[in-house]
Amino acid sequence: MKLTSRSVSLVPIVSTVAAAALGATLVVTATANAATTLGAAAAQSGRYYGTAVAAGKLGDSTYVNILNTEFNMVTAENEMKWDATEPNRGQFTYSSGDRILNQAVSNGKRVRGHALLWHQQEPGWAQRMEGSDLRQAMLNHVTQVATHYRGKIYAWDVVNEAFADGGSGGRRDSNLQRTGNDWIEAAFRAARAADPAAKLCYNDYNTDGINAKSTGVYNMVRDFKSRGVPIDCVGFQAHLTNNAPSDMRANLQRFADLGVDVQITELDIAGANQANAYAAVTKACLAVTRCTGITVWGIRDTDSWRRGENPLLFTGSGAKKPAYNAVLDALNAGGPGPTTTTTTTTTSNDPGPGDCTASVSLNQWGEGFVATVKVTAGSSALRGWRVTTTLSNGTVTNSWGANRSGTSGTVNWTNVDYNGSVPAGQSTEFGFQGAGSGSGLNPTCAAS
Repeated sequence: MKLTSRSVSLVPIVSTVAAAALGATLVVTATANAATTLGAAAAQSGRYYGTAVAAGKLGDSTYVNILNTEFNMVTAENEMKWDATEPNRGQFTYSSGDRILNQAVSNGKRVRGHALLWHQQEPGWAQRMEGSDLRQAMLNHVTQVATHYRGKIYAWDVVNEAFADGGSGGRRDSNLQRTGNDWIEAAFRAARAADPAAKLCYNDYNTDGINAKSTGVYNMVRDFKSRGVPIDCVGFQAHLTNNAPSDMRANLQRFADLGVDVQITELDIAGANQANAYAAVTKACLAVTRCTGITVWGIRDTDSWRRGENPLLFTGSGAKKPAYNAVLDALNAGGPGPTTTTTTTTTSNDPGPGDCTASVSLNQWGEGFVATVKVTAGSSALRGWRVTTTLSNGTVTNSWGANRSGTSGTVNWTNVDYNGSVPAGQSTEFGFQGAGSGSGLNPTCAAS
């Protein structure tokens, strides 16, 4: 595998914003006109289209012009990995990662963090470690890097490529794995503590279709969700040749049904069937409500780790390839997608000791919705909470991060083990998917 290329909330196109004070409703409606850039086309359905960026190429005017024009999400190729950010134990350097972040943010783009832990590209000092000493070092690394970028990263690839190739569906042997089978869980918990706002992802390759490896990842995610381990998303690298897997959409959907977002994180496609394959991947993502975006691994063919295979959307000179047009057409053919309605309802302007507020972000489309509910503690910490929502014309089909009583009408939600304790002024989240309409949820919160 490659060693040099691994792999701001949602910013949709806003046409109408109606706001009041308490209980404000923000309505975000995508334009129906066909977009002319990848990022704008993806934003019509509330998604992103991003690319991996190398700090050393930010002086290339052709490179930067395409980056600034076409994409609305950025991933650092190598600059946020362990060997780049902690070359010596306890000595952290963020200059290259910060350069990419600042360039992205200054041009209105969000940033995916890649990758906190990976058995490749460990610094030399970590490669020589094992056991409890390595466990301590890796958790400190996660904490320090995620803390440095706290509030600035849309999503982190917390752990990268921890599953083995082949038919076993088991974990890859590495010095990280030999610290104990719970190392991935420990990393996710450390990342959540360091940056509660970032989405936390697991990322891997050769998992794009349904196979033994992707099923191994699926079983881990299902276990994590059942036990309250904080995982929010799964990344599918999609390093492909000629064709997308025929069951890619089904594979993405089965992960989404677990209550996590899915993302295409390192897309590149070589071969004569490139344009059709790019279109197929795009359509697979658009068909899954919780597929939140696509990232291509590089801008021009000459920027790619697969340089001789010409696997990207732009030629070395920066010209758009047929694959580019296939992607843009697929994004636009998907239509404006779901209208995203964000409704914020609070129980009080200033919750007192032991009180809490609840707000909901609602993604509504024709036949269903996904709701994310934020619970915020008042001036005293919460030891437990209860949220009540109202579903007049909808039914809950799946939920995560909370215990549920009921599926329609008045639905009560209570905390699970990992998110019941909320410090004063801090927040936690849970979510649910439903059929029908999610309008009028009107969440209220009380301490329990």
